[in-house]
Amino acid sequence: MNERPVVSPPPGATLLAVDLRRPRGWGILAAVVFGVACVIGGVFDTTQFLRSYLMAFVLWVSIALGCLGLQMLGHVAPGRWTVVLRRTLEAGSRTILPMAFLFLPVLLGVNKLYPWAAHGPSEVQGTLESHGGDKAVYLNVPFFIARSILYFAVWSGAAYLLSRMTLAQDGTGDPALPRRLRKLGAAGLVAYGLTVTFAAIDWMMSLDPHWWSTIYGVYFIGHQALAGLSFAIIVAYYLARRPAQAILDTDHFHDFGKMLLALLMLWAYFAFSQFLVIWSGNLPEEIPYFVDRTRGGFRWVSLALVALGFALPFLVLLSRDIKRHPGWLALVAAYLLLFRWVDVYWLIAPAFHREALGIHWLDVAAVGAVGGVWIVLFTRELGRRPLVPLGEPALLEAVSHG
Repeated sequence: MNERPVVSPPPGATLLAVDLRRPRGWGILAAVVFGVACVIGGVFDTTQFLRSYLMAFVLWVSIALGCLGLQMLGHVAPGRWTVVLRRTLEAGSRTILPMAFLFLPVLLGVNKLYPWAAHGPSEVQGTLESHGGDKAVYLNVPFFIARSILYFAVWSGAAYLLSRMTLAQDGTGDPALPRRLRKLGAAGLVAYGLTVTFAAIDWMMSLDPHWWSTIYGVYFIGHQALAGLSFAIIVAYYLARRPAQAILDTDHFHDFGKMLLALLMLWAYFAFSQFLVIWSGNLPEEIPYFVDRTRGGFRWVSLALVALGFALPFLVLLSRDIKRHPGWLALVAAYLLLFRWVDVYWLIAPAFHREALGIHWLDVAAVGAVGGVWIVLFTRELGRRPLVPLGEPALLEAVSHG
């Protein structure tokens, strides 16, 4: 196995910038083409457009939130893999604020998406009182909108403060900043865990207001972490093949692969824990969630998540050679990112199609449209900062592996 850096930096090569015009161009093209398709589809079938758009939005905001969570984790528990990925994670997290504006179609179409919002307060109370009257107090449109605004404010605020402090660290080298970043990261992880949990309840679990799970939010956090790291690995591979960031070598990708394997197992553990608790409890208000996902076409989606979404990449990532080969690892990361889409579909679609698997062309178009916009936002943010955190005290150690 070749142990040399992926690309040997030529004399005078800069570590501060990279040409992102090509991926940005592909993002613009996808946003325009799929966006037009979504507009046309929305005119003829608004309800289906909103359903597809919700799934697409959850997928792409999950990547941004995964970048934010991993970034904060990197400040709390520093590691060389987080240092070399820091600018990518920061760029991903800074897309959260503009993504808030992409959430407007969901807010405007809340009455068509959520059964609790389609009726008046008295009807909602009467429907939910047998499952706990407190749900009717929680599930109302004004409170739903207010909570969503709060979530985006917390996430984008944390992303802004962390990026601002690390940029200041590059300029001043203030020795007090790492400690402040660690404190902010620790507080941010607590706020992140709470807000993501409630966002998962609001945006996805409340699609079936009669069902609940205490581990649902944690499961979604595991999903986001896996999505964020998978995307960061793909970007790292793209950058490592260019002189702009030739500091990445096989040891770094080995670290990425080990963390990817750990997060894959964590996500699977959360998923199995939720299933085991509900299956062993066998309560009539809980089991319909998995019954809907084990019949008809959704049975094959569930099996695919287990066999192809976990077991296959788990076995592949056990290989040391795969983890130390940047190209192969990036391919595995792209594969896992694809299955994050399948995971989101598995979480949301059965609430709309309980009897049979329903895949609409707008499901693909919405992912392309929102994804194109997100890629444009990400490449813009990535190009605004140096690719290497030059003021990080542990940078030399992270690059040279001690």
